[in-house]
Amino acid sequence: MSWTRRSRAALAVCVLSVAAAAGCGTGDAGERENAESPPAVGRLLDDTDEAGRPYREVREEDAPEIGIEVQPDASGAGWDVRLRLGDFGLSPAGTAPRAVPGRGVARLFVDGRPVAELRDPEHRLAAGLVPRGTHQVTARLYADDGTVWAVDGEPVECTADITASGSESAATTSAPGAEMRSGGGGSPGPGGKAS
Repeated sequence: MSWTRRSRAALAVCVLSVAAAAGCGTGDAGERENAESPPAVGRLLDDTDEAGRPYREVREEDAPEIGIEVQPDASGAGWDVRLRLGDFGLSPAGTAPRAVPGRGVARLFVDGRPVAELRDPEHRLAAGLVPRGTHQVTARLYADDGTVWAVDGEPVECTADITASGSESAATTSAPGAEMRSGGGGSPGPGGKAS
């Protein structure tokens, strides 16, 4: 009888020890609460892009900027796209998927259709992606977590109009001296200035 009581008592102590160890932890939780967490980057909005990625609103003074130049390439078999970025760095492949101020990727769209994700400010757009006619080429900035950088509820993007016609092509782009865009989706106006 005494053996049974001792066994039960020992079993109870073991169960309590395991339960206490599982419930108490090593103090990491308290350390996590006291450790500095990364600062919040902007505010997520209910608005999303065409693919359902949420907009990440930042103040205009904290916003990245983008300009785009699109010209027929030297061979006439495609288009040279150059991005002009302000307060923004393109992240290399393999970057952690989290929002960091002033970092991310640019996505390129032709007539609203996604055609490339850019991690370099220069890109060659194949002629097959731009059939004969007038088209809009848009570059939009995204954080590494896939959210769209936005200002005043508008994505940070810039659009250029290009015209592809069998033998000759023309482009109206944001000129090198034009102001870079921090939101809005307008096309460049006369003289290449972003509207």
